[in-house]
Amino acid sequence: QVQLVESGGCLVQPGGSLRLSCAASENIFSFFSMGWYRQAPGKQRELVAVVLNGGFTTYADSVKGRFTISRDNAKNTIDLQMNTLKPEDTAVYYCYVHRSLDYWGQGTQVTVSS
Repeated sequence: QVQLVESGGCLVQPGGSLRLSCAASENIFSFFSMGWYRQAPGKQRELVAVVLNGGFTTYADSVKGRFTISRDNAKNTIDLQMNTLKPEDTAVYYCYVHRSLDYWGQGTQVTVSS
């Protein structure tokens, strides 16, 4: 059973930056894809950013140019750098990885508000 632990969520002002990190219990080389989803109150969970094992990345249109996904193979972490945050970025952010199954973290709350 893969364990994922997210960290870094907090309250931040509009225009601010935040970095989320997801620590995996296994070598991330073993995963075909990994990334971040988010879920705002009353809305469905949506993809934010994904990175494939080969390095290809994809982003939701709403975060392109503001968010950057990266991975640290030595630390087995998947990070999400979020810049120029907007109130509509407020959500619970979930880390996931995919091998034969999808594995999810418990989520970390990001609130963008003045």
